[in-house]
Amino acid sequence: MLKTIAGIYQDGQIHLTELPQDVSDRSQVLVTFLDPDKIDPAKLRQLIDHLETIEGIQQGFEELNSGQTRPIGNFVQEMQQKYGISD
Repeated sequence: MLKTIAGIYQDGQIHLTELPQDVSDRSQVLVTFLDPDKIDPAKLRQLIDHLETIEGIQQGFEELNSGQTRPIGNFVQEMQQKYGISD
């Protein structure tokens, strides 16, 4: 599972702007420090989108390997709704 939550590093601690939902205690995390003078919000959003896409692909492979499949039509409809793609 990939979840992105903003936070502030202060006095040696990270303070999250929101509490993560559906995350178990002692979950592994990756912390990236951003230079506030060099943050391009569009590029940051694009990076997050790419990470979520990679997670979705990984989840799909895990489902496929465990025998969990669904009709292709259902998948196409889900992707169209998720990404606002019309027929």
